[in-house]
Amino acid sequence: MDTGLSGFLKKLALVSLPVQQIYKISSDTYVLTIEKFSGFLPGQVVGLTIGTDIPPRLYSICSSPDEENLSILFNVKPDGMLSPRLSQINPGDPVRVSAPFGAFLGDHQPAWWIASGTGVAPFRSMARTGLYTGKKLIHGGRFADNFYFQHEFVSLLGDQYIRCCSQEKAPGCYEGRLTQWLRDQSQIPLNQMYYLCGSSEMVVEVRDILISKGVGIEKIMSEIYF
Repeated sequence: MDTGLSGFLKKLALVSLPVQQIYKISSDTYVLTIEKFSGFLPGQVVGLTIGTDIPPRLYSICSSPDEENLSILFNVKPDGMLSPRLSQINPGDPVRVSAPFGAFLGDHQPAWWIASGTGVAPFRSMARTGLYTGKKLIHGGRFADNFYFQHEFVSLLGDQYIRCCSQEKAPGCYEGRLTQWLRDQSQIPLNQMYYLCGSSEMVVEVRDILISKGVGIEKIMSEIYF
């Protein structure tokens, strides 16, 4: 019997839609766009795959509900079943996708957004929906080209957009991991929400840091990328 995430993904209802556009934004990262066939809320995800032989994976939507199309952000995992094939797809080719769902939702209240790698996708959706006032975004990446959509975030957030680059020096970036940047902060707000999106290791470590600094567990929401 299927249990857990894999069982849930296999049970998703999928529809076939043609790819509208796909383009590379870094050496191994792409934005893929399809027709917006359903309404959604900023922060939600879709299940997506190619054909019927590969189980769908979950991808956060990185576009706004106000846009005509729906976009996802993904990077290629060389040993993955789906992403290498997905990166070779062409406009007009079909993908199979679920209706949007999920409760990792933004609002107009002040908050910190904390992301690693492609975990920044839901925050772009939130920002493009107008939910950026009072927000601080801390984005971690290994290299300078890992700060996806950085020009948009600089324009919207100014100095409230913090880039933490762990494996090379880059202009305007903190040199080190985002977890170290958080540890370096002598004080952080205790009365607002913290949204975490990225790998399970990052989410667990950041959650522990926030709690050690006095943030209540009820103030922390997380979305883990597998």
